[in-house]
Parts: sequence; C-alpha cells; structure tokens
Amino acid sequence: MTDVDGKQSDSAQHPAVPGWFDISSPDAARTATFYRGMFGWSIDALDDTYSMVSTGDDPPVGGIGQAGPKAPYTGFVAYFPVDDVDAALARAEKLGGTRVLEPQSTPDGRIAVFADPDGNNVGLLSP
Repeated sequence: MTDVDGKQSDSAQHPAVPGWFDISSPDAARTATFYRGMFGWSIDALDDTYSMVSTGDDPPVGGIGQAGPKAPYTGFVAYFPVDDVDAALARAEKLGGTRVLEPQSTPDGRIAVFADPDGNNVGLLSP
C-alpha cells in the first residue's frame, strides 16, 4: 500500500494494530472502577492524574487519565505504532484528519492524537 505521497506506507509493511490505549475521563476514579469491574483489569495509579492498566502479570496495555477542563478530548483512544509520529500525523492531515494533540515526548517515546474525517480520535506512538 502507498501513502498519499505515493511512497510505501508503514501499514503495508506492518498492518496497523493498536499498541496502547488511553481512556480520558472527567471522573477517572469512576471510570477505573467501572473497567476494573467490567474486565477485571489491574489498575495502578502512577500519580494523581493517570493510572496504568494491565491484565494481570503482563506489562501495562493502556491507561486511564483524569481529563481536566482544558483536556483536548475525552473518551477512548487507541494508539497505533508508527515509525515517525510527526510524519504519520502529517499524512493523517493530508488525508483529511485534524490535529487534536500535538506531538509530544513521553518516557516511552512520542505520541500525538488526530481526529479522522468523521471525528473519531486516533492516537499515534513511536519509540
């Protein structure tokens, strides 16, 4: 598969499979309680605003965060691994997506979030 510039895209080499998820909520404690009960997730607070989600002894697979009044979005976001967050975000914009969360560094790499043409939030992550 080629991208909008006619170059080989990441997805042709490795089909896009979510590598992480975030649930951003105005009441993160309530959300954590719900999903703990629903799926039996282990949820461990990292700090006052973010908790790591795991399914037992395995490494974390996602997180639940407290959405403040200036949060760029709330809800569920799946993050897809890409080689380059900035390039993938630019590709999303060329295809009609809009930036929701600017690229930023985290302890585990870089992330960004865009909205697809229908308004669904989608995350990008790279090492």
